[in-house]
Order: sequence, then C-alpha cells, then structure tokens
Amino acid sequence: MFSIAAAPAKQSVSETITVLSGRLHSAVLLEDRRAAILGLRSFAKDFPASVASGALRCLIGSLSKDGDDVDTVKVILETLLLLFNPNENSPEASDEVSLWLADEFTQRQENITLLLDFVVSTDSYSRLYSLQLLAAILSARTERTEECIFTAPFGISRLVATLADKKDAVRGECIGLLISLTPTSRELQKLVAFENAFEHIFAIVAVDGSLSSGGRTVEDCLILLANLLRRNVSNQSLFRESGFITNLASLLEDFLKSQISSENVAIWAQTQCDRNVYAFLAVLRLFVVPDSAGVAINQEAFWKHGLVYNTLQLAFSRAEGQIAVKAEALTTCGDMIRGSKPLQESFAQLMVPASLLADDTTDDTHIELPKVYVIDGLLDLTLNTCDAQVFDLRFSACECLKAYFSNHSEVRSHFLSRAMTGYASGVDESANVLAVLLRPDPTKFARDPYRQWFASVIAFHLLQDHATAQSVLLGVTEGDASKDEEVVTSIQTITAHLISGISRGDDARVLVGYLMLLLGWTFENLDAVNDFLAEGTNVQSLIQAISQPSITGGEIVKGLCALLLGVVYDFSTKDSPLPRSKLHSILTERLGRETFLHSLNQLRIHPLIRDFEVTSQKNFHYSNNGLPNVFFDAAFVNFVKDNYSRIGRSIDRSPELEISIITNGVEKGISRELVDSLRHEVGNKQRAMEEMQDKIASLEEAICHREATNQRALDELTRELNKFKTAFEHAEQTCEDKVRQLLQQQAATEEEQKRQASLAQAQVIARETKLQKDLIQTQKAAQSEIERVQFRAEAEEADLKATINRLEIDLMKASRNRIEEIQGLQKQNDTLLAAEADKRKESEAEVERLKERIQKLAANADEERAKARTAETKSSHELAARETAQAELDDLLIVFGDLEDKAARYKARLRELGEDVSDGEEEGKIEDEDNGNGDG
Repeated sequence: MFSIAAAPAKQSVSETITVLSGRLHSAVLLEDRRAAILGLRSFAKDFPASVASGALRCLIGSLSKDGDDVDTVKVILETLLLLFNPNENSPEASDEVSLWLADEFTQRQENITLLLDFVVSTDSYSRLYSLQLLAAILSARTERTEECIFTAPFGISRLVATLADKKDAVRGECIGLLISLTPTSRELQKLVAFENAFEHIFAIVAVDGSLSSGGRTVEDCLILLANLLRRNVSNQSLFRESGFITNLASLLEDFLKSQISSENVAIWAQTQCDRNVYAFLAVLRLFVVPDSAGVAINQEAFWKHGLVYNTLQLAFSRAEGQIAVKAEALTTCGDMIRGSKPLQESFAQLMVPASLLADDTTDDTHIELPKVYVIDGLLDLTLNTCDAQVFDLRFSACECLKAYFSNHSEVRSHFLSRAMTGYASGVDESANVLAVLLRPDPTKFARDPYRQWFASVIAFHLLQDHATAQSVLLGVTEGDASKDEEVVTSIQTITAHLISGISRGDDARVLVGYLMLLLGWTFENLDAVNDFLAEGTNVQSLIQAISQPSITGGEIVKGLCALLLGVVYDFSTKDSPLPRSKLHSILTERLGRETFLHSLNQLRIHPLIRDFEVTSQKNFHYSNNGLPNVFFDAAFVNFVKDNYSRIGRSIDRSPELEISIITNGVEKGISRELVDSLRHEVGNKQRAMEEMQDKIASLEEAICHREATNQRALDELTRELNKFKTAFEHAEQTCEDKVRQLLQQQAATEEEQKRQASLAQAQVIARETKLQKDLIQTQKAAQSEIERVQFRAEAEEADLKATINRLEIDLMKASRNRIEEIQGLQKQNDTLLAAEADKRKESEAEVERLKERIQKLAANADEERAKARTAETKSSHELAARETAQAELDDLLIVFGDLEDKAARYKARLRELGEDVSDGEEEGKIEDEDNGNGDG
C-alpha cells in the first residue's frame, strides 16, 4: 500500500514576516531582496507593528544599499509609508508605531539625509514618496525632524528646489512639507526664505491660476508664505526689499479685473476663490500687525503700490456671497492705516461705490454706481445695514473707522465737526453718528439694536482721551432758550435715552452702547460729570435700575450702571449741581455699599468681560433671537479692567477728598494724592530740618572751639607782629631823623653856597659833591641798619621756633623714656609675680605632700596607741618604739610651725608686691611652705 504525504503546516503571519525579514537581511541578489520587500509590503497595511519590529532596520539598510535601483527604492518607500498609515481596523494600528518609526529615522542623521537625497532623485515616485515619508516623520517627531533637516547638508536647499518640480503632485507634497516645517522655527523660516522660496511661491501661484482660478495649491502657497512672514522681521524686510510687494499688488489687481468679467462661477470654485483671497488678505495683515517692528515701512509700501486702495475696492465690490472676504478686507484696510497720520489723512480722500451690497432688483452688474468718500461709505455700511447676515461686515467697517481715528486727534476733531454740522443742518441724518445717538428711532431698536451700539462705539473712540472733543460735544444742545424752550445738553439727552430705554426694556445692546459712551465721556471729565448731575433724576433712575430684581441685560446693565455711578461720584466736587457729600449719602443710603460692590463684581466676572481676550472676535456666537453675542468694544473692556479697582474703591473715599484733573492744561479739583504727597513731603522736610539744626548746633560748637583756638594763635601772632612792627617803626624813625638832619644841612649848605656862589663856584661844587656822597653813605647806613634790625628779628623768631622744636623733642624723649621705664617696671613686676606664683604653686604641692605624710603618721600613731592599750604587758622594746614614734610626731609638729612662719613671711612679701591675699590663701601657703620644709 502506498501512504499519502501529509500537507505542510500552515505558516502564521508572524512566522512569515520573520522569514521575509531574514531573507531581506541575508539575501545576496537584488531580486531576492526585492521579492522579500514585496512580501513585507503586503503585510505592512494590516500588521504594521510586526513588520516594523522585524524588518524596519533591514528596510532602511536596503534603502541605502539599493538606492540606485529605482524599482526597489519605490517598493521600500511604499512599504514605509504603509507602516505610517495602516488600516484603521488593524489590530496593530497605534500611534506608538508611528512614533517608533519616526524615532528610528530621527535618531540617526544619515537616515534623514538619505531621504533628502531621494528628494532630488530623477524618479518622480522616489521624490513623491520621500516627501510623503518626511512629512509623516515630521508629524510624529516634529522638533527632532526639524533639527535633522536643518543640520542635513543642503537639506533645505533641496526641499526649496523641489518647488520648481514639473510634477504637480511632487510640488504639492513639497509645499505641504514646508508648511509643516516652518510654522514656529525662526531659523528654518529664514533659511527657506533665503533659498529664494518667495520667487518659487509666486511662480506656482501664477501657474496654478492665481487668486481667482487657483485651486488648493494656491491656498497652500499663501499659507506657506504666511508661515515665512509671521513675526519674522528679517523675512519681511527681505520680501519688501526684493520687490515682492509688487507681486502682491499684481495678484490683487488681477483678481479685481477677473471679478468684473466673471459670471456663472461654480459654487466649489467660488468657495476656493474666497479661501484664496482670505489667505491673501491674511498675508497682508502679517505685515501690519500693531506694535511690531517695521509696520510703518510696510504701511507706506502698501500705500505706494496701491494695495490699500485695491483692498478697499475689494471690500466695497458688488460680488455676492463674499461677506467674510469683504469683512477681512475692511479689517486689513484698518490695519494698513492704523497709527500712520499721513495715511489716515490720505485714506479719507479715497472713493468707493455708494452701494456696498448688490441690488437684487438690478440684473446688470456692470452698471457703475456713483462714488462716495470712503468714510461716508463706512458709516453708511455700519449704521444703515440691518441684515444680521452681514454683521461681520458692519463690525469690520466699524473697526476700519476706529483705525482711521486711532492716535490722530486732528482727524477725530474733524470727524466730530462734520458730524455736528450735519446734525445741526438736519440733512441726511441716517449715517450721522450724533443724529443716531441724539435723535434715535425707537421703532428700529427691536429690528436693529446694533445701529445704536455702533454709533455709541464710534463716539466712544472719538471722545476717549480727547478732552477737546469731549468739551466740544458737550456744547451740542437741544432747545432754544430765546423761545423759552428748555435747553438740554447732549450728555443729558443720551442719559435720558438710556433711562427711558431701561424703563421700556430695550435691547441690552442699545443700553450697553449708551453706558459705554457715558462712562468714557465722564471719566476724568469734571464738566461732563457736572452736566450729568445737573439733571437730578439721573442718579435716582440709575439706582432704581440697579435695585430692580430683573432688568433687560441683567447683570451687565446693572454693573455698568453701578460703574457709571462710581465714576460720577469719583469725579464729582463740592461745587457740582449735586454736591459730592450729598451724592455720597444718596449712594450709601439708597443703594448701599454692598449692592454697589456686588453689581461691579458681577460685571467683572461676567463671561463677556472676563473671557473677552480669549473669545474670538471673528466667529461670533449668535443668540436665540438671531443676533450675535457682541456687547462690548475691546477698548472699553480694557478701560473697565484698568479702572475697575479704582472705581470700586471710590465709594469708600471721603466726600471731602476730591480728584484733581488737568484738562487742556487747566487743573480742576483737589488732588488727594497731592495732599498726601505734600503732607509726606512736609514731614520729611521737618525731620530734615531738625537733623540740620542738630548738625548746625554741633557745627557751631566746633566752629566756636576752632575760633577760640584760632584767636589764641592770632593773638600770639599779633603780639609777635607788633613787636616786629615796633622795631621796624623805630628803625624807620631813626632813618627819617637822619634824613631830616641831612636835608637841613643840605639846605643850609645851599644857602651858604648861594651867598658864596659868586665867590667860590668850584668850592660849592666840590662841597655839593661831598655832601651827595655823604648822603648816599648815610642812606646806605640807614638801609643797613634796617636790614640788620630785620635780620635780628628773623633770627630771634628762628631761635624761638628752634627752642620750641627742641622742647617738643625733649618732651617726646622724656615721654618715650617714661613709657619705657613704665614698661620695664611692668615687665619686672610681671616676672616677679610669675616667680612668686611658681613658688606658691610649689609650696602648695609641698604642703599637700606633708599633709598626706602627717595623715599616714597619725594613722600609724593611732594604730600604735591601740596596740599599746591592748598589749600593755608587751616587752620594753615596744614601749621604746612608741616613744620613738611620739618623738617623730613632735618633730613634725615643729616643722609645721616653721611652715606657718614661712607662710606669714610670704604673705607679707606678696602684699609688698601689690597682690591681694585672702585668709584661705594664707593658710594654704603656710601649709605648702611647711610641707616644703618638711621635705627638705
């Protein structure tokens, strides 16, 4: 019989993967390795963990070894990609596998470099798959992959060069990889930009159809461009200086031209077009981020290339279905002029179409609408568009107006002046902020509460930190006093609308708008506060609104009313229509401190205030009535948070303390801070004055002492000087007497010569010559006498100084000798004391030894006596021994007496040396000496 062979055992998946991995590792032929890789690829999708654990390193090694074979490289890259993207239903699918794979690549730099080498391969599949694999690794291990690509030789250069690839798929993958690589790393952003990435990006955008016809690739290019420019000043400078602003302007111009001729565009194409334009506007906004470096230069460049004007035309175009794009365009326009006074002034001169939204009754979209100035167009859009669908557009138009006002007081004053002129004339009040605020139409509140809200926000920004505008607007009144009509100021009118709106239950947005305006107007404005308090019912009405259990707007309106009352009280004075002290009593008695602070606290913790910064100001949330939940302006929220604590503490301030405000260079009110500072300064000055007085007294005492010393020295010098002066005067008088005598003799001689002139002319001449000689000798003698006297005086003075110096030297020598003698005596005394102390210690030791010997002898004597008493009948030699012991004891007593005499002598000697000796020490010394003598 023939036996049938049994079928071989079925091999498991893990065993198959192990066999294939071993074959890949040990195969010599390229075809064998490729076959093993194909087998592993078939398992990679469903068993990624098993394939990765068994064959990952072999796959990477084969990628390096067989890199020249295109087919093998393609299969390996496909297998690796399948490992990163397994089936969702696979039992081994896990994020840990991706992390493990990414770690295997990023922990060795050569692995990433190997993939970058395939990016520039001639095979399109190798380029595509290597880019996809790098993107997968980057997604799993972002930081480590960024570092490897950054440090790889020519890594970034190769990636950027791939942007010029002819294959759309490769180019698209490269864009995606660069987008993932450049969102945060500044160094990578700079490196990519300096590899001429901007030029490649604009080339791709142009090839792909630009903004109007471009697909997702255009959007990705703009996202990559945004990554390279976001918060990167060097890249922005490179972009601007390389002339790419012109490319941006060309893109927008081409888009606007295409909008005119485009008709019947598919919905998906229009959606992609809107996404492209939105991304383009986002790129523009990156150049004009407020408070960033280079904003002013970028704004000027945008204006120069017409980007501001074209963006404005985009915002006011008649195209339908682009609300988000138009809103972003208006926001971008605001950013491009914010804070630049020349651009703000030039911006108002631009013209836009009169009607922003397309007219549904007009079929011809090519009809050219009349032009209006952009400010009028923005106001019309903000105030007269009541459709809730375009709220984003209205909000952005308001933001653009606020950018037009920002940090430019002249523009705000001009805008307010025009509004006041239009309000006074009563012509076309629909887009006039003052007309909307002061002459509201209650019928529109329910349909469009944001009309009042936007008007209040615009007025708030007009008046904020602008005292001149606040004062000018206070002058707007209703009523003619000459016709006996009641004159009502603008702030009273707005307050009346607020109170009536609260009583009617108007929409909270209307009330919030009024309250924001009043708070910004009255803060640090005493005139506005006084105007508000001139109507006595205003305070009562606000207190009543806070006290109501339920009110339209709830805690928001109550908190703002309390905030307004706190501001009014904080900046009121005793001269206000409602004096500060009375206002304080009304607030504390009728409202109460706890209710006031509770209302403020509820406002502060309300989510609309508390979470304002973290809430998106673009994607608005809508309430049940179809209106967005927008209640506050950003500047007002900052105002509340900055001044909340101050206003909360205002109710605890004494009515006698007033706030000092400087308005237009004029100080109003009394400054509590100034009073406190002056008091503190007075106290400091008083303490400083007392210290100075003490210093002056001590200095005066020192000066008096010094003056006395100087006076004594001066008196002594004066006496010496007088002595010298007396001697000099005596010598001078002697000289004068001699000279006088000589003159008298000369006169007599001259008379004699005159009498005898005719007789002895020669004799007279001879005598005269002799007299002249005598005179000279006499003068010389006198001069010699004077010099001698002076020399004698100087000699005496020198002798005195020498004597003083000799005495001082003798005194110093005597002092030094005395000190040396004292030191010698002290050393001798110390030596004697040390010697006596040593002797005293030796005597004490000797006394101790003698005491011990006496005790021993006494013990022996007692023992002998006992023996004698008990054995009286002993032999005579025992009696002799006892007598001998008694004799020795007597000798010791004699020695002890000698020691006492020596101790007395030592005591006397120590006392002579000046040392104090107590009785105990005397006895100890005596005993020591006795012991010493005994030993001797």
